Amino acid sequence: MTMPAPSRPVTPSVTLSDIREAAHRIGPHVTRTPLRLSPFLSKHIGHTVRLKLETMQDTGAFKLRGATNALMQLSDDARSRGVLAVSTGNHGRGVAHAAKSLGIPCVVYMSELVPDVKVRAIRDLGADVVIHGRSQDEAEVAAMARITEDRLTYIHPFDQAAVIAEQSTLGLEIIEDMPDIANLIVPLSGGGLLAGTALAVKTLRPDVHVVGVTMDRGAAMIASMQAGKPVPVEEVESLADSLGGGIGSDNVLTLTMCQHLTDETLLLSEPEIAAAMRTLFFEDRIVAEGGGAVGVGTLMSGKLNLHPGPTAIVISGCNVDMNVFLSILASIES
Repeated sequence: MTMPAPSRPVTPSVTLSDIREAAHRIGPHVTRTPLRLSPFLSKHIGHTVRLKLETMQDTGAFKLRGATNALMQLSDDARSRGVLAVSTGNHGRGVAHAAKSLGIPCVVYMSELVPDVKVRAIRDLGADVVIHGRSQDEAEVAAMARITEDRLTYIHPFDQAAVIAEQSTLGLEIIEDMPDIANLIVPLSGGGLLAGTALAVKTLRPDVHVVGVTMDRGAAMIASMQAGKPVPVEEVESLADSLGGGIGSDNVLTLTMCQHLTDETLLLSEPEIAAAMRTLFFEDRIVAEGGGAVGVGTLMSGKLNLHPGPTAIVISGCNVDMNVFLSILASIES
């Protein structure tokens, strides 16, 4: 779906100066991930395609960037009391990893839909894990009571300036490594990754065509963008589990930013997501979770209105249950 032109200019709460400061702040703590050429995808569309491999972060996903930046800006008092995250998996792991490295107590709330492999990884980092409800929204309600009771600092998974600023460092890296970029394809959930990456890219290259992509099961941000306000959706199981959950009824940043920074959106079916995971593995030898692979699925779909020229795809994470991954590889469905 092509998004309508914005009716007013973007006035983001995160500036290019904020992004550069964030990049400097967390540079020693995160990986500057490669933007790797995909010969197969380049041949498929007739233009250069490069993959931004956030799978190579220490936690296996881009969320480490925003979590690290947010925690590093806490006061000594806030650090001593501890932090809390609500997560579909990768954000919680990023917060738990950053908290452990900084010596900050950490609590992570997740719903029953979060895969066990992601729950175990967070527990292994020493975080106090609480499983509550059948959706991220239900987990968040319980988490808010815990925050009030224990005076913890809430580290939002996406709708927080410090988190968006650090996700924006992805965009800076992409522009530095691919200055002639024409298209940017980004997984879309709560919007922190897309808002941040697109903000950096479009600030420096306003003509870049930005595509947000997610699964067709409970696409909260796309539904909210169409409605012009936060829309609650039913959260169900999906191969793209990391893209699940709502955007929050009190969303103040990412909805507006996504509305004005996104040129096109696309929903993928479960078979299309599985096919994207197989393509990444067999053609580029990359293990990616469903939510991390959706950008490749959009390219394979042939449904996009891409600009002629080089394309960057953010491969946002690799934290997939390997038994599930192997079963997808073994499937002949395409």
